Amino acid sequence: MKTKLFSLCLAMALCGCATINVESITNSGWQDLSSGSGLEGWAPKGGKASFKKVDGEIIGTSVPNTPNTFLCTTQEYSDFILEFEFFGHPELNSGVMVRGQSKPSYKDGRVHGYQCELEDEAQDRDWSTGIYDEARRGWLFPSKSDPDWMKSFSEAGHTAYKNGEWNKVRVEAIGGNIKTFLNGIPRADLNDDMDAKGFIGLQVHGVGKKKTPMSVKWRNIRIKEVG
Repeated sequence: MKTKLFSLCLAMALCGCATINVESITNSGWQDLSSGSGLEGWAPKGGKASFKKVDGEIIGTSVPNTPNTFLCTTQEYSDFILEFEFFGHPELNSGVMVRGQSKPSYKDGRVHGYQCELEDEAQDRDWSTGIYDEARRGWLFPSKSDPDWMKSFSEAGHTAYKNGEWNKVRVEAIGGNIKTFLNGIPRADLNDDMDAKGFIGLQVHGVGKKKTPMSVKWRNIRIKEVG
């Protein structure tokens, strides 16, 4: 009887240890990109839009007569999973660069490359978490060569995007494949191998001559490198 009881306790203990180990593996390896009191580990590129940190949120605000502005990580990443929350503005287009590029030899250092599109559904386009090749090839997913698919992608985005609320985004960039998810719903699935490594960049889009400041916000930004 004592032997059976010991065996049962041992089995329960081992099960408990296995569960803890699995959770530890699942939640390990994440780097918090929005921690700290300021914008340590980030640097602006491009235009003159402003960025500041308030109560754990990174707030980007438009400035008239300036091109697209990006707040970029000083570290580059190759294969990774990126998660963050985004709060949009109905009149201000935005996005997040993944494997972003900025080279003196290309358009005087203009930020370019893969961008996870972010926009408020009030713009009636709803291509949020599509993949746009900033300052280079344009839309990659959905592709403008397939108008029906673009319409379908837009309709799905209208359902997935929460207007006037925080939206959770996940980007998986592994090898030549980039996948995006919006509030848990699969969106883009792109196979493209032009850029294998680059920075993460938060975008405030240019607004032309509009003088009224407009802001977009990010929070809970974290990244896990995989390889």
